[in-house]
Amino acid sequence: MKIEAKNKSSSKIPTASIADIVFLLLIFFMSVTVFKQYQGLRVELPAAKATKKIERKRMITHIWIDAQNHINIDDMMVNLEQVTPILKKKMIENPATIVSIRADARSKYGVVARLLEKLKDANALRVNFATLSKG
Repeated sequence: MKIEAKNKSSSKIPTASIADIVFLLLIFFMSVTVFKQYQGLRVELPAAKATKKIERKRMITHIWIDAQNHINIDDMMVNLEQVTPILKKKMIENPATIVSIRADARSKYGVVARLLEKLKDANALRVNFATLSKG
């Protein structure tokens, strides 16, 4: 006498709850993700009597110089010789690029002057010095 099994297993994977699982994973990743902001260098900006705000529509490249004369271009530590090739590439991509220099009040002026020469070599002639406004 042959005994037949009444329950036959299926090889199909149930997909009814996959949308719920994906939605819960999406909520989890949205709640634990931290977005990186500009780190830059810690600089103490010099004060100015008059300032003018730049429109945010244009492409702006930020250069930080800290009190120890370290140079940082858009969160990338560079030395003075690397400034010209990096800025040449950015100027080819967008000739309307504005270079915003955020130099610490304690940084050496010679470093800032050499940086300006490197910017001139890269044809980055639209330069802005970031300062703190008094008051």
